[in-house]
Amino acid sequence: MTASATRVPCTVVTGFLGAGKTTLIRNILENANGKRLALIVNEFGDVGVDGEILKSCGIDACPEENIVELANGCLCCTVADDFVPALDEILSREPKVDHILIETSGLALPKPLVQAFQWPSVKSRVTVDGVVAVVDGAALAAGQVASDMDALQAQREEDETLDHDDPVEEVFQDQVACADLIILSKSDLIDADGSARAHATIGEHLARAVKVVPTSHGKVDPSVLLGLGLAVEDDIENRKTLHDGMLDHEHDDFDSFIVELPAIASPEDLADRVAAAAEQENVLRVKGFVDVAGKPMRLLVQAVGPRVNHYFDRAWTPAEDRRSRLVVIGLKGLNREAIERILAN
Repeated sequence: MTASATRVPCTVVTGFLGAGKTTLIRNILENANGKRLALIVNEFGDVGVDGEILKSCGIDACPEENIVELANGCLCCTVADDFVPALDEILSREPKVDHILIETSGLALPKPLVQAFQWPSVKSRVTVDGVVAVVDGAALAAGQVASDMDALQAQREEDETLDHDDPVEEVFQDQVACADLIILSKSDLIDADGSARAHATIGEHLARAVKVVPTSHGKVDPSVLLGLGLAVEDDIENRKTLHDGMLDHEHDDFDSFIVELPAIASPEDLADRVAAAAEQENVLRVKGFVDVAGKPMRLLVQAVGPRVNHYFDRAWTPAEDRRSRLVVIGLKGLNREAIERILAN
């Protein structure tokens, strides 16, 4: 299915921090089968890590100018200010795009975004082909919605007034409840019993018949994800979520800041420091680009809790400022000074 004469299909890809959204989208871009794609990437923090990863792919189906990054806050909270202008920019491209992918931040609730497709100025031009939720299979198999839940458990135990699920679990529930397709990532890391536990957790939050597709390394045939033709904006009221009836929602339960570092000598030493920050200061996510002294290549760092991945993704360009900048994300009350000290030590 490609763009009709009237409306361009959009796929909303949602999922918690580190679940594998960017890996999945890169696979879609690399296997577009002739479709002209565009991408809106909503980052949390003002270092465009996910967008940079995708822009550096050099994929003809989705050239760099068709990738629009939004880093001014959660897209579900800033639809009018951010989403509509980004949409206008993409729809003005020539040649016309066949399909638009929207990668939301890990904190985004998909339903408010989908509801924006009901606005007359939007509905006349685009439609929601489907909502895809990427969930971390390894984490779910371990009884968690994310890879590192120690900080959340500690907060729950210390707060005697807490009589509801913590915000991260609420976000997870809303993303699953709004989905038309669930991508169970990292399935290669779990056994049959773990898979059963993961499916059971997902099923607790589904009121509709939704398929769960197990994947590893984001490898899914794009024909499974694109061309669903569901016009989700016309069916959004049937997706019951925890935040229904709320005029607004806040993400004040999370902190995000940027740590700047000098050039490093050893990627392995930095990875150890990132893991230490996660364990000692309850950091949920770290991502960014780092300058390694004496190396022409840029180091990409991605961490979910104490699990750290790093690799050289491409060469620094002559026009770039070789700065090391890491986005740190965690629950409200992060000790920024302590985290900066650990990362710089």
